[in-house]
Amino acid sequence: MDRRRGSAMRKPALEIDATRTAAAGEEEEEPVSPTGRLFLEPHFSCHIVSVSGLGGAVDLPAVRAGLEASLARHPRFCSLQVLDEQQEDPRPKWVRTTVNIDDHVIVPNLDPTATSADPDRALEDYVSSLSTLPMDQSRPLWELHVLDFPTSEAAAALVLRVHHSVGDGVSLLSLFIACTRRASDEASLPALPTTAGRRRAGPVYALSSRPRLSPSWDALAAFAAWIVSFLVLLWHTVVDVACFAATATSILGDPPTLFKGAEGVEFRPKRFMNRTLRLDDVKYVKNAVNCTINDVLLGVTSAALSRYYLRKTGESGSETIKVRSTLLVNLRKTPGLHTLATMMESGKDNGAQWGNRLGYMILPFHIANHDDPLEYVRKAAQVARRKKSSMESAFTFWSGSVVLKIFGIKAAASLCYGMMRNTTLSFSNVAGPTEQVVFYGHPIVYIAPSVYGHPHALTMHYQSYAILSS
Repeated sequence: MDRRRGSAMRKPALEIDATRTAAAGEEEEEPVSPTGRLFLEPHFSCHIVSVSGLGGAVDLPAVRAGLEASLARHPRFCSLQVLDEQQEDPRPKWVRTTVNIDDHVIVPNLDPTATSADPDRALEDYVSSLSTLPMDQSRPLWELHVLDFPTSEAAAALVLRVHHSVGDGVSLLSLFIACTRRASDEASLPALPTTAGRRRAGPVYALSSRPRLSPSWDALAAFAAWIVSFLVLLWHTVVDVACFAATATSILGDPPTLFKGAEGVEFRPKRFMNRTLRLDDVKYVKNAVNCTINDVLLGVTSAALSRYYLRKTGESGSETIKVRSTLLVNLRKTPGLHTLATMMESGKDNGAQWGNRLGYMILPFHIANHDDPLEYVRKAAQVARRKKSSMESAFTFWSGSVVLKIFGIKAAASLCYGMMRNTTLSFSNVAGPTEQVVFYGHPIVYIAPSVYGHPHALTMHYQSYAILSS
């Protein structure tokens, strides 16, 4: 597969000397976050890949101009990771550099016979090939691949590949969306779902719906409910943290199934598949079962895994098999779209928090045979309610930071690797724009992000966009 600018393979990661950029000034340097350093470890070198289907052919000059005016001005997208080897304990830093857009916009020279005979397969093959190619670390760690041929779902596609040390998935998706505008008003930023007005669950939040008693009884009931909620939260957190610790240290592990990857799966090529659901259908099930959209997606995933497993193995499903997924939880408040847009316009940090601040949560899926499909959703809703009553993700982030400070990055990476090797899959769900958007004048048909480089053979990621979920 030949590419513009020569060979198919990227140059291997390079050692970079911090002294060649030190003249830019200390104010242009910032340490790579602890989680960002974790993503630089050999067994945990994760990359985010996001495929965006477009409603028309690609206007390459418009894309280049748009990137130069926005994404390439973001502090992380115009910075190198450098190591000052003169320090006793050298740690990578972000150091500003000059971005050459031509180094980051890649137009591959694909076989026109393959792209016309089976364009969907050609797109999947190309994106899969990216999981085998290292990124050139002498440049900022991002690329935009332009695939200007029609598929069954779109007229063209853009593939954004970013090293995970640049930021977490939620922040990067928000940054990408901040580069778009509303299709109905290209001068305005798109709208994201809001959590305002949603009622929270639990005995404390249910007090407001109870009949009002005398002030003294109300205060007593509130205090009693708080005590009960705290004790339940504490117990669930202790149980979840113990389970997490046992998993990370290989005391507890999932049984071998056809979903579980073999040793070294993080180094093997990955296949990226995208399927689209109508969000209205998901909401219809949500209302029927009286649960959340996330519960429905968990149930759909459980049903899909169950049916695939039973079909492939020929088992009856009389016994329930439990496999567990690793769910990454973003603990950092994501900057708003206007903040990100201003950051790119100015090219300055502007005080917005950025980077990786991730906690982990272990989420069980049950492989079973249910005659009623909604039973998968009901079971998933029970699991989700139980996990919401726990501080597992916050504690795992805190404990990981403690391990890193005391024992170093190798020990922290070993624990994270053990946690993923002893679970079966990764799962995530991110809300996107509620309306159709355009990316530098190109209408977006779908957004399909994923990740590779972690020790899981299977990753399930849901991304909502307008009336669709991918």
